[in-house]
Amino acid sequence: MFLINCPYCGERDQQEFKAGGEAHIERPKQPTELSDDQWAEYLFMRKNIKGVQFERWNHAHGCRKWFNMARDTSNDEIKAIYKMGEKPPPQ
Repeated sequence: MFLINCPYCGERDQQEFKAGGEAHIERPKQPTELSDDQWAEYLFMRKNIKGVQFERWNHAHGCRKWFNMARDTSNDEIKAIYKMGEKPPPQ
């Protein structure tokens, strides 16, 4: 367990939040022009790195707002938290 500093509500227990997967994934501009393999790549293939990962999180049992988090997956250390629409911090 760890604490997450919601950019809207402040510090709360991890149990109040739901992870929403990898952040900053750009939707294809012309999805109907993609092959089935390209569409599957967009939908299902995500990075699974050991190190800093940029993720989307939702404060499900609080303000219910979405935000982004840079988290080290090897030790759960939170490197940065920033609101949706803001630029990610440099790595």
